[in-house]
Amino acid sequence: MLAEGMNGMLGHTALIVGFAASLFGAMALGTATVLRNPRLIRTVMPYGWMALAGAVLAVVVMEKALITRDWSLAYVQKVGSYDTPALFNFTALWSALEGSILLWLLLLVIYTAIIMRRYRARLADPLVAWALVVMFVVSAFFFFLALGPTDAFQPAATPDFTSCCRGPNPLLQNHVLVLFHPPILYLGYVGFTVPFAFAIAALVTGRVGEGWLMETRRWALFAWGFLTIGIVLGGWWSYEVLGWGGVWGWDPVENASFLPWLTGTAYIHSVMVQERRGMLRVWNLSLLVATFSLTILGTFLTRSGVVNSVHAFSDSDIGPWLLGAFGVIVAVSLGLIGWRGDRLRSPGAIDSPVSREGAFLANNVIFALFAFVILLGTVFPLIVEAKDDRQIAVGSPFFDTMSQPIGLVLLFLMAVAPVLPWRKASGELLRDRLFWPAWCGAGTLALSVFLGATDFAPLLAFGLAGFAAGAALRQLVLATRRQGYRGFLGRTNGGMVVHLGVILVAVALAASNSYTRAGEFTLTEGQTVQFAGHSFTLVDVYDFQTPRAVGIKANISIDGGQAYAPAISKYTAFGMDVSTPSVKSGFAKDIYLTLESGSKPSTGTAKIKVFVKPMVVWLWVGGMLCAFGTLLAAFPGRFRRRPTDAVSAPVPLDEPVVSTVGAAVPTGLAGDDESAEVAGV
Repeated sequence: MLAEGMNGMLGHTALIVGFAASLFGAMALGTATVLRNPRLIRTVMPYGWMALAGAVLAVVVMEKALITRDWSLAYVQKVGSYDTPALFNFTALWSALEGSILLWLLLLVIYTAIIMRRYRARLADPLVAWALVVMFVVSAFFFFLALGPTDAFQPAATPDFTSCCRGPNPLLQNHVLVLFHPPILYLGYVGFTVPFAFAIAALVTGRVGEGWLMETRRWALFAWGFLTIGIVLGGWWSYEVLGWGGVWGWDPVENASFLPWLTGTAYIHSVMVQERRGMLRVWNLSLLVATFSLTILGTFLTRSGVVNSVHAFSDSDIGPWLLGAFGVIVAVSLGLIGWRGDRLRSPGAIDSPVSREGAFLANNVIFALFAFVILLGTVFPLIVEAKDDRQIAVGSPFFDTMSQPIGLVLLFLMAVAPVLPWRKASGELLRDRLFWPAWCGAGTLALSVFLGATDFAPLLAFGLAGFAAGAALRQLVLATRRQGYRGFLGRTNGGMVVHLGVILVAVALAASNSYTRAGEFTLTEGQTVQFAGHSFTLVDVYDFQTPRAVGIKANISIDGGQAYAPAISKYTAFGMDVSTPSVKSGFAKDIYLTLESGSKPSTGTAKIKVFVKPMVVWLWVGGMLCAFGTLLAAFPGRFRRRPTDAVSAPVPLDEPVVSTVGAAVPTGLAGDDESAEVAGV
């Protein structure tokens, strides 16, 4: 028992050290910056390393407690079990509220340490200093949560194995994706702290020009990439685990991750206008504030118990703290933006709505509208419940109806924006640049009709997707023709690869949602049924038992070939039935099988549900393309140069990037010449 008590004491000590280090680091760096005291600035880095050590030690101690089944800790009793396999015992760290905050904290402090190390020679620069102060303050807040409202090292009474120690939620211990989905999603969530911190620092110092953007562009891009991959993996997990045949159900917790993705996507597009033309400064700062604020709001929704979801954690005391933090972030940020209003006036203006910057502004408006619709549908039931003490539900029909036209408009903008020049486009230029994309759209529409697609909305989606894909491919063909394989590098061309990934996801969702065929059958052993051009034969149905569960499994042969085995498992410790689907995947369609209640091995009968879903595999292919495009966009294009003031000069980071980018582009590539965009500038 002494060793068991040591885990709790060591974990608490690590969190206290990390909390104190983050708090004193913020105070020391803030004071040193105000007083311009270089000696005090030199004391800051040890605080950062102490905070990192505290977070790492806390997570290591908790993992050790889970692996060794230290029942003296309440959290281990909550998610631990002798029967849990090693993989899911490891992932149990983030399978419940307290451990998930530890994971969030660890990633946040790692980001802070990386920024501190990256800019160690420029801690005297007020922009860098105030950005680190913000990150230290956010870290201190999460250390506080880990010590107080979500204490994972809280001691527990002697375990009663009849009521505790059952292991993680059954849905979190039956698929390997639980090892990847939450950490990658959190890398995206937490990663947006970095650009947010620099945005606040720019407002505090008054250096709200374009230089600070260069310090944060890649951080925002990588955070967006991780969030994108995390969302795609979440859809895959839902598809493989929940047994309902879908990947996205507009669940409140799904929406909580989608909201910062929308505002983050808008920022990544909008920031190019500020770099090129010095415009949309307030938009960009507001989008960063909104993105970070929505990560905190999403944390509140998923961890306070206010929403009912298979993804959400149970009720806890963390809700008021997170909601309070959300309010403080919004109030302080808006106050700073209002304070710096005069300096945020853009030196340029949109010359024509038919231009690259005009398209990006329209893109911003559409993404903001999309985010507002999702936010309204997500929180409106909570507002009604708080106000009138009654429960209502906003379901998929609302979100589908509202999101469909917005999605179609975004596909259109994805087609048109890449071919538009800066400042102004002529009709002749548009006809020339849109010629091949338009033919791609028409060809895609004709192919869809030939393959049997009907209904106006999906056909419009397919046509616009072909149009947008044609624009992206045109950009990539021009880039590779002029620069070879290096033409893929750079934000513009990497962004086109991301566009192709998003287009694949959109097409796959439109096809699978519109043309899925579903049937339900009761079969006896040896019986065959025909459905959607396929035959399904029940080979056998039988009971099975594992250390964790008992259940029923059926072997079903598809088209006389391989047998697939959907199952229903009852996890004995929870008394909870979990349906495990079995999927035959293909490039054209998936055949998705589930076993339904009412199956009886004693009589050799099985009740099955069959979904034939077109193009699902292209969802995952599109997600991989998005990840690949993000990596390409992170590398500078052939002609791109970072502004000198953002690399070597210790202080002036507020000069407009417009002039430096223009200077970096060789003669003949500046202005509206398409060659500049092909070069990834």
